[in-house]
Amino acid sequence: MPLDPQAQAYLDMLASAGNPPQHTMSVEDARAGFLGPAALAGEPPVVGSVEDREIPGPESQIPVRIYTPEGKGPFPLLVYFHGGGWVLGNLDAHDPVCRALTNAAACITVSVDYRLAPEHKYPAAPEDCYAATCWVAGHAGSFNGDPTCIAVGGDSAGGNLAAVVTLIARDRGGPKLMYQLMIYPVTNYSFDTPSYRENAEGYSLTKDDMVWFWNHYLPGEDDGKHPYASPLQAQDLSDLPPALVITAEYDPLRDEGEQYAARLQEAGNHVTVRRYNGMIHGFFGKGAVIDQGRQAIEDAAACLRSAFGSVQKG
Repeated sequence: MPLDPQAQAYLDMLASAGNPPQHTMSVEDARAGFLGPAALAGEPPVVGSVEDREIPGPESQIPVRIYTPEGKGPFPLLVYFHGGGWVLGNLDAHDPVCRALTNAAACITVSVDYRLAPEHKYPAAPEDCYAATCWVAGHAGSFNGDPTCIAVGGDSAGGNLAAVVTLIARDRGGPKLMYQLMIYPVTNYSFDTPSYRENAEGYSLTKDDMVWFWNHYLPGEDDGKHPYASPLQAQDLSDLPPALVITAEYDPLRDEGEQYAARLQEAGNHVTVRRYNGMIHGFFGKGAVIDQGRQAIEDAAACLRSAFGSVQKG
């Protein structure tokens, strides 16, 4: 379908700002200009409580932010990994999204401020995210969480990390995860899909941006072949948690997200795929200006609630 008028208006706003293309910027300048979903998510929802902590990581303390909904608990848990190409982003940029998911899914959301590239290249980010997930599983009771009901999720590079954490958890024998939420995830170190060709430029995230991100993230090209960098290249995708994969029609990453969903299904996992037509990469966090962004959060939360309910009833 045609580009959604609200997405077009957002792109027109970006164009009028006159900022240089992201892939031409230094890391420092790109970070300074990266507002993330917080810029266009609307008024941050009020949740029951918010707590910042630092938890042990593989090489340093990992900052996390714990969002708890109103209510009695113990609550199911969502460990959330932010987007930003493994190079950009932080807890504040994704604060409204985490608040919205906390309320809509009636879960505790633990947002993870993993180490960023290029200062900390692959596999720093997935190892931090896995360590944080293990910490949540081991300490859930200390903040009113249910350790038997843990999902992981994320957008873009964070969707990649959610997929990778489920692979690591399976390969290393735990913790047990019951759902994975992947929002327009990066799944493959490759730029040759039809969606990359169709949407290479003009829709906010460009092919050149993705090349820039990958070049900062990977120590070398061979690392991009590892399943913990490119989950689509995993030989075995069996015995993984049920998944929701969200994609956007006008997104270079559309096809690799849908290919990963298909591979998960072929391996015997339960997968829901939802493509949002007329949408661009990043729409999920822009509910104040793009109606489908708000709808996608509601859809994701509904899938999480259903998954949480099935586990807790069981």
